[in-house]
Amino acid sequence: MPPRRPQPRCLADFFSYETTKSVVVKSWVVGVVNRVVQLLILSYFIGWVFLHEKAYQVRDTVIESSVVTKVKGIGKYGNRVLDTADYVTPPQGTSVFVVVTKQILTENQEQGICPESEAAYRCASNRDCQGKGRTTGSGVLTGRCVPYNVTLRTCEIRGWCPPEVDTVDVPVMLEAENFTLFIKNSIRFPLFGFEKANLPPQVSAGELQRCRFHPEQQPLCPILRLGDVARFAGQDFASLAATGGVLGIKIGWVCDLDRAWELCLPRYSFTRLDSVTQHSPGSPGYNFRHARYYRGHNGTELRTLTKAFGIRFDVLVYGNAGKFGIVPTLINTVAAFTSIGVGTVLCDIILLNFLKGAEHYKARKFEEVPEASAPPAPASPTGCVPGALGDQSREKQSTDSGTFSLGL
Repeated sequence: MPPRRPQPRCLADFFSYETTKSVVVKSWVVGVVNRVVQLLILSYFIGWVFLHEKAYQVRDTVIESSVVTKVKGIGKYGNRVLDTADYVTPPQGTSVFVVVTKQILTENQEQGICPESEAAYRCASNRDCQGKGRTTGSGVLTGRCVPYNVTLRTCEIRGWCPPEVDTVDVPVMLEAENFTLFIKNSIRFPLFGFEKANLPPQVSAGELQRCRFHPEQQPLCPILRLGDVARFAGQDFASLAATGGVLGIKIGWVCDLDRAWELCLPRYSFTRLDSVTQHSPGSPGYNFRHARYYRGHNGTELRTLTKAFGIRFDVLVYGNAGKFGIVPTLINTVAAFTSIGVGTVLCDIILLNFLKGAEHYKARKFEEVPEASAPPAPASPTGCVPGALGDQSREKQSTDSGTFSLGL
């Protein structure tokens, strides 16, 4: 029978197969490292993954929420007494509303022609008004320079006259600090069909009206004082009322549905949402304009323009709920036991590269076994027993499979 042709080295390596070989190493260093790594991995999965993150639960992150708000309080602004209908907008009691604390009024405006009030449109002749843009903050330029008063001349506009002057100093309604805000929030987790409201259970209407929210003393009271909301958000109410701003009231529902229904409770937190722009020189704080229209004695359409400064409140609801599930439990359990193998990898790196006698360990761990040759020919008629030919062709019986193999 002709001898086999030697196969290329790369082809032989490609079709080689590796199987696990167990080697027991009597080393205190490697043994301690192995047990410590295994202990850390088990502690991580038990303490963080299962107990803290509750990875054994099915979680519902889709929260359905409804928010209804109501502000109460009487304030005095100038020579007028204001109630909720005067200073709250919009009046529907939604999750986003504004409490107006300062107003600049421009009354009895009507459509016509008048001089612009902004300082940027002061002029000396008509040429100064024709080189500017077509419109201003109050109307459309006519191209003429007209007297504004006995000393100033400004460009003429067509629009609502007289134009607004928003540089005047007006008072601030500081009584708003003692106004109260009632929040009624209902939530639902559709995956589990779980529903809950933020109203304290077993509380009478009288007790509910007398309570005031406090993060430690009364954390479940849904009635909040506006001054406390600003303080909890780290803001000074007087400054906030003068320039306006946006405050966020966050209601968090993070519920473990494996526990009792009563233990799913809301948590309130507060922040200023426009803190990035509160020091902006171009547009600090928060303000907006609105108008009220009416008819004069001669039927002319008139309006009162209001530039309102106030505190906008955004009620934000977020949350998730979890409940025991067999699928995530099995997945994370398998992941925990699989991750224990990381300790073996680390110990192999230390054993084969950093310990004294690393070459000795490599020789024990890795062993190359050539492909087994063809089975031996049957015994000759001369009655020679196996092994009679000497060391060149000595047969060896395998102890694992019961077959014979040639021993070199």
